[in-house]
Amino acid sequence: MHDERVLARIADAVRPSTEETLLEIGPGRGALTRFLIAKTRSLVVVETDAELVPLLSRDFPQIQIVHADVLKTTVSAQYWCGNLPYNISSPIFFKLLENRNKVREAVFMVQKEVARRIAAAPGSKEYGVLSVLLGRYYDVEYLFAVKPGAFVPPPKVDSAVVRLIRNAVSGDGFEALKTVVKAAFNQRRKTLFNAMKSAGLSQIVPMEWRGLRAENLSVEEFARMAAESNFPCEERRRRFSRDGL
Repeated sequence: MHDERVLARIADAVRPSTEETLLEIGPGRGALTRFLIAKTRSLVVVETDAELVPLLSRDFPQIQIVHADVLKTTVSAQYWCGNLPYNISSPIFFKLLENRNKVREAVFMVQKEVARRIAAAPGSKEYGVLSVLLGRYYDVEYLFAVKPGAFVPPPKVDSAVVRLIRNAVSGDGFEALKTVVKAAFNQRRKTLFNAMKSAGLSQIVPMEWRGLRAENLSVEEFARMAAESNFPCEERRRRFSRDGL
């Protein structure tokens, strides 16, 4: 990334409080890092390339530099940001979800296709697993697109910057929700009932939803099914009967 205007714009979108630790993922040579230093008193960068760590230490002696794979590190921070490598953006989003009770907000630049997918609304072809899981615990804002010319060398795809703001929903129930959502979208061309049947979860699909497809359900409706999956069969039948399902 070499476009100073884009770098400044990304940094402007990053807004940690003075008490929060800001974590930058994959700083590279520090193009964005230069703009982030003024954003917080506590900046930590995680870089996996051993050759870049000495350069970062030389140019930014005032910050904490961690040489590690971010997917394996245990660095704790309330605010995350970074220009995410395209090949590991989805795993980083899942790591964010694993740390949902700690991370209040995040700003990432990702491949434009990924940004559109995580910000997608129900009913669209882009709506999928990450749309639902992130949408349950974070409000996702698609901020702006970034053209390939902002990079050297330029990638073959456009990028985009997104902001994720943790909402007021309890962080509980993630594993059940992940199981249900992955089962529903694993065979997204099938009806919801048949997709969930293949995963052994057809019993949690309300009668009037059985002919729908996964992309037709809202985040809240997926959360409802996930909650039902935690009840024994008899209790589920009583709840469905009581709710008129």
